[in-house]
Amino acid sequence: MPFPRATANDVLEDIRHRTRGAGFGARLAPRPPSEDPLPAPVPRDAGGTSRVEDRRALVADLGTPLPVVTGARTVVPEHEFRGNVENFVGLAQVPIGLIGPLRLCGLHAQGDYYVPLATTEGALVASYARGASAISRAGGARVVCALRRTTRAPFFRFRSLVDAGLFIEFALESFPRLQELVGEATHHGRLEDLRVHWEGNFVYLLFDYSTGDAAGQNMVTVATRHLAAWLAERSPVRPSSWTVESNLSGDKKASTVNHQYVRGSRVMAEAELPRVLVEESLHTTPEAIETYWKAASVASTQAGSIGVQGQFANGLAALFLACGQDVACVAEAAVGNVRLERTEAGDLYASVCLPNLIVGTVGGGTGTPTARECLGLLGCVGEGSAAKLAEIAGGLVLAGEISIAAALTAGEFTRAHAILGRRAATPVDGTLSDPPPGNGVPAFLLHRSENAPTNPRRRR
Repeated sequence: MPFPRATANDVLEDIRHRTRGAGFGARLAPRPPSEDPLPAPVPRDAGGTSRVEDRRALVADLGTPLPVVTGARTVVPEHEFRGNVENFVGLAQVPIGLIGPLRLCGLHAQGDYYVPLATTEGALVASYARGASAISRAGGARVVCALRRTTRAPFFRFRSLVDAGLFIEFALESFPRLQELVGEATHHGRLEDLRVHWEGNFVYLLFDYSTGDAAGQNMVTVATRHLAAWLAERSPVRPSSWTVESNLSGDKKASTVNHQYVRGSRVMAEAELPRVLVEESLHTTPEAIETYWKAASVASTQAGSIGVQGQFANGLAALFLACGQDVACVAEAAVGNVRLERTEAGDLYASVCLPNLIVGTVGGGTGTPTARECLGLLGCVGEGSAAKLAEIAGGLVLAGEISIAAALTAGEFTRAHAILGRRAATPVDGTLSDPPPGNGVPAFLLHRSENAPTNPRRRR
């Protein structure tokens, strides 16, 4: 996305504020485990033994209780879901796995994070855990949430192209007044920009809002209804009809307009993995991964995909489910790009860019019991946390891209799914048979950082 001059200046000012004089590079500098030891890794099942209690103990040591997630609190009253669901009958049970530590060196997310992922897809958690371990052992991922916007695009119909042009002129001249009117509809939203799409006697106005720490879907709908009604009533040329959303905003769908602009958070993440780490931990080489990425980029173009990436949706859907986000927004949030390249020194450079990452830490489903607990585990509860959650999501997505590319180039992708993605046979009595030795986890997914002491995470 090419930033307009005013927007670019706003982004740079926010960066200056976040770095507090330390310098952009200093804030995002990697922290090698040799200098800043990693906290304890998430205990993995091994030798046919479940270590679920060890994992719960790890979480407890962090001072983040998970009574609903772990089942210690089994009864959740209906009123705790009021405003989130209609015709309530009960709860869907989706298992939550834990990965980490994932070391991030971001503008907002600074520290080592244990990330909860809700999924029923075997091998997914193990794959993201492997990518997170590789990133952390390399010193962490640099992550930047550069811009946050949420868009609504009302539609107006007129008698002629001339009338439509007069309406556009009025709307543009009224922009300062429209910014004032937003305050009558919401206390947290602010109108940042107005874009115009004109097609004959049709006019589409794209209102871009900042929404604080909320994802803001409902917030901007209410605000846009207020602004559109005001324009329709006061314009010198009245529209024959209008609607609050035209389908041009790209809400909950993959679209080229949002790949070029921003809807939600625009997040970038990068990491540089030493060659020895790629060879020993990921069982492949930077050259093999780069070759695969080039081939996949050509294939993505042939397939007509918007952006180039491997599995953004996997990690985002699992994180969204665990943390009370609007899961349908994965349709647009998973649009983006990955780059996997060999550096001049022979190491692996990996980066991702997500222009449409819709996340929030207030409102919506973030107040439901399990979401509160999972957001608490990440230190992302309430106001002041949305950009941090966006950067954690960016780091997570980067981990997934590194892991899946490594598995494909090392010839381990199919084997991992064959072993981890199959449920053990269920006898007539309904009990599951014992898992195979090592819980069936391939050796390439069972590794531990050499610099991983047992100290709890330090979340900054």
